[in-house]
Amino acid sequence: MDPLDNIPLHAIDAVVMDTETTGLNVDEARIVQIGAVAIRQGALFPDEKMDLLVDPQIPIPEEVVKIHGISDADVAGADIFAQAAELWNGFAGASLIVGHNIAFDLTILAAEHERSGLVWQRPRSLDTMILARIANASLPDFSLDMIAQWLNVEIGNRHTALGDAMATAEIFVKLVPLIREQGLRTLGEVERESRRFSDVFASHARAGWVEPIMPLEGVLPDGAISRIDSFAFQHRVTDVMSSPPQFASAGSSLREAARLLTDRSVSALFVKPEDNSGNTGIVTERDLMRALAGHDGNGDKTTLGEIMNQPLISVNEGAFVFEAIARMKRLGFRHLAVENDEGEIVGALTTGDLLRQRAEDAMILGDAIEYAEDGPALAQAWARMPTVAQSLHDEGLSALLITAVISQQLGALTRAAAVLAEQRMESEGLGKAPSKYCVLVLGSGGRGETLLAPDQDNALIFEHGEPGGPEDIWFAKMGGYMADTLNDVGIPYCTGEVMARNAQWRHSLDGWKKSIDRWVAHSSREDLWYVDIFYDFEAVYGDRTLALEIWKHAYQRAHRSPGFLRQLANVAVDFSPPVNLFGQVKLDRGRMDLKKQGLMALVSGARLLALRHDVEVHSTRRRLEGVRDRGGGNKDDIENVIEAHEIIMNLILTQQLQDIAEGIAPSNAVDTNTLTKAQRNGLRRALYQINVMTTMVGDPMIFG
Repeated sequence: MDPLDNIPLHAIDAVVMDTETTGLNVDEARIVQIGAVAIRQGALFPDEKMDLLVDPQIPIPEEVVKIHGISDADVAGADIFAQAAELWNGFAGASLIVGHNIAFDLTILAAEHERSGLVWQRPRSLDTMILARIANASLPDFSLDMIAQWLNVEIGNRHTALGDAMATAEIFVKLVPLIREQGLRTLGEVERESRRFSDVFASHARAGWVEPIMPLEGVLPDGAISRIDSFAFQHRVTDVMSSPPQFASAGSSLREAARLLTDRSVSALFVKPEDNSGNTGIVTERDLMRALAGHDGNGDKTTLGEIMNQPLISVNEGAFVFEAIARMKRLGFRHLAVENDEGEIVGALTTGDLLRQRAEDAMILGDAIEYAEDGPALAQAWARMPTVAQSLHDEGLSALLITAVISQQLGALTRAAAVLAEQRMESEGLGKAPSKYCVLVLGSGGRGETLLAPDQDNALIFEHGEPGGPEDIWFAKMGGYMADTLNDVGIPYCTGEVMARNAQWRHSLDGWKKSIDRWVAHSSREDLWYVDIFYDFEAVYGDRTLALEIWKHAYQRAHRSPGFLRQLANVAVDFSPPVNLFGQVKLDRGRMDLKKQGLMALVSGARLLALRHDVEVHSTRRRLEGVRDRGGGNKDDIENVIEAHEIIMNLILTQQLQDIAEGIAPSNAVDTNTLTKAQRNGLRRALYQINVMTTMVGDPMIFG
């Protein structure tokens, strides 16, 4: 999975380019001019541009000169393509390339690189001709002039590379919001939609041009995405090892070794025989601690040669990291020696190295969110999340651990949106917050179970103020700005309006307590739906003591109100799993919404049981484990429900990762046709546990 797949077009970095050539026959034509301009975070940067003449080393036909106005005299003394390519590649880098009828320009670039003996890396690309067809299929034609006229873009210096590139860039920026209105947000989704225009691809193929959109990688038979961006598959051991390796003599005492480990801040030493005639061994920090304990702390007489581990297990420095991970896991080792092709030890690899590197993407993501200066920067940071999730998924981490990482980053994203909203309020002369306040993430984000298709579920507590008062008005506007930022980043508005901009989800401390008391005492069906969201909240920004006070109040009021819990139980049991009389899963167009048709029942049931048994934790798994430990149900039943929850979470996450890689907007619907026999059996087993859960929460004894 490429990190670009999930980036919103309105926040993307790109280079918009055009070429002028000696003709249209791609087998013979040469480039005479390259024009380009930068798009940064979705905005046109007209001063960041390239206007480069190129000597084609062949005469420019007169009929072509009449079109673009570039003659042999104009290019005399200009760089030849081999020289110009260095400038072009330096300007474009690995950026997305945008152009009008871009396939021609890409084909010419590829041919020129080959002709000059240079390596050409095919970039990701978008074609404004196709984008215009997506945005407005009713245009008479899709020429640059027609699209510019439709969008009120003035083309200066028509048929010059830079003039056409500038116009194309303005067109692209204006097309992005129109394409978004079609429900297409990310680069991957727009690429997928672009591939539907088979007539364009067919005409390009007949002309011998490359495809205007990067070809979609296939899907392996087992359902794994063949094109991934996983740390373990793209990094070599040499990228992550500790170097230089640290050595000690076999004759060194344990006390001397302990001093070496401390002074060099390492966790293992390679041990060389004193006469260099034997094999090298290894002593780790744990080995040393055990040895010192076993020798009553006498570390002066015992030597490393007596306790070192042999034979030394190693991995080649050029091996992929996944090979090292597999070796460590298979052998149960925490350290490996790293050797070069000559068999020399050149470094050490520890589980700490791998964990630090594995977390690097997530830490970079967190830093990027934490220090983002605006919405587009946040959008670019959040777009990395699927790549991080894919990497962790490929390494075999459970869906529950991965969704915990996603939830953490969603919290960071909401916190950053709140900071940007505060800054905007101040810049508009509305001042600082009129009282202490706290921003909450609700629902799956609060439980630490966010998948890759979240919408906004947030709320706000402020210390004092009345509904409609000056404090409430200030926080309403601030909440609106926060929601707008999150929507632009890629966390869409909640369709149920569960957002701090809505008065129902924005109260003073006293107001929240009154709302909770009303829910518990006189719950309507709507109130019960609110409870389903609210009781999973997590504080992400501001004064967390406000959130803690509300949390304690809400949890204890519910725990002490059997009537309220019975009402929650009535809602929770009003569910039937999507399995027919023959045990077959019922589908909608080949897919099954596992959130609505399975996950929600398990989550709601776990929440209810936790409220009843006074288990004050957030996640579904920990709630069920807490209920089990307090004797709140049959142990085997609860264990089976825990397993069912993880099965469903894993199936949804796996489907979302595959959909994102294929340019499909992620959802909670799983294509059951792609499931293996084992996965199907697991799904049926998990869906059966919904009956078990509804039986548990419907048991009147739990309210006794």
